[in-house]
Amino acid sequence: MRNILVTGASGGLGGAVVQVFEASGDRVIGISHPAYDLTRPEECARAVASIDGPAHALIHLMGGFAGGQPVAETEDGTWRRMMAMNLDAAFYMARAAVPRLLEQPGGRIVMIGSRNAVRPAANLAAYNASKAGLVALVQTLALEVAAGGATANVVLPSVIDTAANRAAMPTADPGRWVPPAAIAELIVWLASPAAAQINGAVVPIYGRS
Repeated sequence: MRNILVTGASGGLGGAVVQVFEASGDRVIGISHPAYDLTRPEECARAVASIDGPAHALIHLMGGFAGGQPVAETEDGTWRRMMAMNLDAAFYMARAAVPRLLEQPGGRIVMIGSRNAVRPAANLAAYNASKAGLVALVQTLALEVAAGGATANVVLPSVIDTAANRAAMPTADPGRWVPPAAIAELIVWLASPAAAQINGAVVPIYGRS
C-alpha cells in the first residue's frame, strides 16, 4: 500500500482523484482548506509531516482562478492571489515533500496546471502567468529528482466539468468539458510504476473544448 498525499482533496477534482487512488488500493492523505493554508510554507511542512510512514507521491491539485481584466487594469491583489494559490503553494509543497519522496525510489509528483499555461487567454494575465510558472517549476523538479528514481509531471486540463464551473458558466455546454474522472485516471497512471519513464511531461487533457 502506497501513501499518496493529495492537496485540494475536497474540491471538484479532488474527490474523483481520491476515489480512484483508494480504488487502486492506495492510502490517501487528503489535504484541504481551511484545515491547511498551503500558501504558507509552514503549513505545507505540516501537511507532509502528517504522512505516517514512507511518502510515495505528491498529487498537488490545489489552485484558484481569478481575473477578467486586461493587464493595465489588473489589481495587485489579483496578481498576488493567483501567484500565491497557483505557484507559491506548489513550490512550498514540493520543497517540503521532495526529501520524503526521495527516501526510496519510485517517488511521484503530479501537479494540475491549466491549458492557459500554454494557450493564454486575454484578461487573465495573473492566472496565465501563475500556471505557466507552475509548468516551469515541475519541469525543474523533473530534472532534480530523476537521479533519485522519482518523476515529476504536470497535467493541463481545459475546463473541468465541476459543479462550480457549471454554476459559473450556466450557458456553456459541459459536455465539451473534461470529466474529473478522466483526469483522475490520468493522474493515477502518472503516479504508477507503469509511468516510470515519463518525467518532465506537460500532458494536455482538453476534452472537446
